Amino acid sequence: MIAALHGTVLEKSVDEAVIDVGGVGYRVGLSLLTAARLPAPGEPVRLRVRTVVREDALELFGFLDAAEETLFVLLTGVSHVGPRLAMTVLSGLPADELVAALERGEVARLTRIHGVGRKTADRLVLELKDKVKGLAPRASAAPPPEGPREDLVSALANLGYRPAQAEAAAEAALQKLGPAGLEALLREALRGLRTAS
Repeated sequence: MIAALHGTVLEKSVDEAVIDVGGVGYRVGLSLLTAARLPAPGEPVRLRVRTVVREDALELFGFLDAAEETLFVLLTGVSHVGPRLAMTVLSGLPADELVAALERGEVARLTRIHGVGRKTADRLVLELKDKVKGLAPRASAAPPPEGPREDLVSALANLGYRPAQAEAAAEAALQKLGPAGLEALLREALRGLRTAS
């Protein structure tokens, strides 16, 4: 099983990247938050990786830190939560906020993540509330979160948009959606950028 990749970013999009390691390109699924923090194409990167083998595919999922990888493993251990849904959950909240929401049983907050319904949120809290204890200190070792606007502009810039484009798209998304999760704001900003081009 592939456990880590150390190479160069060849391509990246909102939820995946291709990492060149010794001339071989590995397609790696990412959370939106990790994709936003990934270096630009041509830059070196080191990713922690989880390999998921299915009957019809072999998929790689990448993480920049141990906290997010640990949460991915815990999430995929919950019944009816596959790797794609786990990445959706990790896209909706930074690791430390997700740990806090699970520990406090904040079902309503979890259901605000696109693709997470009430039953799934209940199951996540029920099965992970005790298992995530102790993860918060490692997760909070990340730099303190910026405001949603700054996070959104940064994510768009990391995806290759010019600063002026990123600022305008972020502003439009925030005006349309108001206080929403980064995943929803990023999708709206990208939709606006596609419509404008």
